[in-house]
Amino acid sequence: MSPLATGRRRAHRLVAGGVPLAVIAALVAAGPATGAGAGAGAGVGAGVGGKDGTHGTDARVVRTATLGDIPLGAFSNALLPGSVADDRGVDLGGIGSDIYPAGRKGEFWTVTDRGPNGQIKVDGKKRRTFPVPGFDPAIVKIRVTGSSVKVLDAIPITTASGKPVTGLSNQEGRDEAPYTYDARTPLAFNPNGLDTEGIVRAADGSFWLVDEYGPSLVHVSARGKVLTRYVPEGLGLTGTDYRVVEALPSVLLHRKINRGFEGLAQLPGGDLVLAVQSPLSLPDTDAGEASRTTRLLRFSPKKKAVTAEYAYRFDPVNVVDPSEDDTSELKISSVVAVGGNRLLVEERTDKAARLHLVRLDRSANILGSRWDDDTTAPSLEQLDDPAASGVPVLSKRLLVDLGKVAGVPGKIEGIARVDHDALALINDNDFGMTDGAEAFDAEGRLVDSDVETSVIYVRLPHGI
Repeated sequence: MSPLATGRRRAHRLVAGGVPLAVIAALVAAGPATGAGAGAGAGVGAGVGGKDGTHGTDARVVRTATLGDIPLGAFSNALLPGSVADDRGVDLGGIGSDIYPAGRKGEFWTVTDRGPNGQIKVDGKKRRTFPVPGFDPAIVKIRVTGSSVKVLDAIPITTASGKPVTGLSNQEGRDEAPYTYDARTPLAFNPNGLDTEGIVRAADGSFWLVDEYGPSLVHVSARGKVLTRYVPEGLGLTGTDYRVVEALPSVLLHRKINRGFEGLAQLPGGDLVLAVQSPLSLPDTDAGEASRTTRLLRFSPKKKAVTAEYAYRFDPVNVVDPSEDDTSELKISSVVAVGGNRLLVEERTDKAARLHLVRLDRSANILGSRWDDDTTAPSLEQLDDPAASGVPVLSKRLLVDLGKVAGVPGKIEGIARVDHDALALINDNDFGMTDGAEAFDAEGRLVDSDVETSVIYVRLPHGI
């Protein structure tokens, strides 16, 4: 944590019992300035750029702003009083699951994921821990001002009756069993739980989110109430306190654990594009781990149905990240609409990322084809060269290799277009958590990773 955090923490703990969010926002101090132009306003800077570079290698960071420390208990209890009894020393984080322009310069909508979580081995098997099980995923509005990220508003995601959805696992036997912070005590599954990732805001003020559990597409009201959760056919999710519709292809039931939907974009006409984070485990885990082919879906909010599906091919893992040789580390974390049927697609590992320009051609639609039949052998995921097998893989063009841009941190999960030649990036700091029993001290308090949540502005040498 920053030196400022230590002095702030005692004051924050005194008001953790349900204070107005405006009070919490006022307590946030600026983090350290680590980017160029840190003393200026919230824009991306003027006159900063570079000459023509190969695949955007002259792209550069022109601003970095950091979120100050806000105790998670204070944040959560201001939204839903009494929801968090003990935050175990965890600060607000995880808002870097996605970022979407909020209309005013320097302002964005972000979304947390399911909350602080980790993995600890017990008797040789990994267990999924939820140190703050009362945490409720939230939509968080932020403003970038100089070198700081300030919270303007936050909206808890709730069920139809106004109860917190929580971030807990949904289905026993399909999702990882949830445990307490020390992996010793089981927690109850919650069918309402959401592992929220991508976010866009519709013209009517409501929000669309994607979730990794189902995987699912979630429509929530302007105040965060779940209106409908769209899930794969055959999921059989019951016991929820909101409407569930099985409207997505059943092949998505083969999503890898913790690798469901991660990216979400809103096209100019209102259609949504959903990205499966990693290749499906089809027909089995080994096939998914070795595959470089994942899937994008197009969903029509008007028709309330999927209207297209596309095969997307990753670059080799050592091209995306020269330090990595494990293909299963490849992920899509962000997709961004940039006009017409064009998208930016982020391919990443936890240490590096590359952005490609992609066009959603009608001729590439594989929805309802044999590739949606999970008995097809070999599966789409097993094909070494899908295009050579007749699959219309989406074409792509490299825009920028963020791994070669100085000042861009790891685990970039959200990207927003802020100008014709500028992007805003946000990282997922995992609430300062790490895996393993050492994540908490002997008193059960977090040993913070010191990774902060930052918004990074990148100027490109060309317009998009």
